[in-house]
Amino acid sequence: MAILGTTSAINVQSNLGHAQYDSFQANFVRKFSNGFQYTFAYTFSKTINWWAGSIPQPQYWALNKAVASSNVPHLFNATFSYALPFGSGKPLLQHGVLSRIAGGWQVNGFLNIRSGLPFTVTSSSASLNAGTGTNQQADQVKANVATLGGIGSSAAYFDVTAFAPVTAVRFGTAGFNSLYGPGAANLDASVFREFRFRERMNLQFRAEALNATNTPHFSNPAANVSNLQLNSDGSVKNLNGFGVITSTTRTGRQYDEREIRLSVHFAF
Repeated sequence: MAILGTTSAINVQSNLGHAQYDSFQANFVRKFSNGFQYTFAYTFSKTINWWAGSIPQPQYWALNKAVASSNVPHLFNATFSYALPFGSGKPLLQHGVLSRIAGGWQVNGFLNIRSGLPFTVTSSSASLNAGTGTNQQADQVKANVATLGGIGSSAAYFDVTAFAPVTAVRFGTAGFNSLYGPGAANLDASVFREFRFRERMNLQFRAEALNATNTPHFSNPAANVSNLQLNSDGSVKNLNGFGVITSTTRTGRQYDEREIRLSVHFAF
């Protein structure tokens, strides 16, 4: 049917919602003293917007309201820097060969621990007859969805039997971004060694390790319930990828695996 004389898609720009961010934030700081400093910071937050889903139909727009896809409820950061108390001008080993070996060292670290990111359990949108660009949520058939924690193609991360495909002309009952994926913990660490030649001239060697513990950080699981196959008794016959985690994600850098960097800094 032609609308306004055209049968092509019509894009509408309108103020259809807003984002809301609420948080509790706390931090504890020890300023640099006696060669040592550290900080601790914790944030508990929730972000809600009207773009978590993908239902462009105006009459159903309210269904898009949910926690944002970038929402991280819990975030903890800790940093420390410690200049070891050895060498000339320090409390210990001020003279001799050991002073030259042990002096000038500094260790540093940055620890980040966070909750996982939210995701939506989806279903095939074939029954909606709503056109392209419209996502379909699954039906949630259990009041509570257990997190099983499985990793790999043969183990589900959550209880996959808590959801069912939608085959009627309606939207599913599961909300957008109703589940959370695995959290992540990452430690970056470094060791510095300073060689002083003159009062205003020194050479610093740096060894830095990003993801020092080489800990994997897993992505959210695949979440299309239409891939699931069940036996007649309701037990799982074949996951077909539904509910499983098969990849890792980066934590704000190019690579997720441990990355070691060596460098030399000359200051004068």
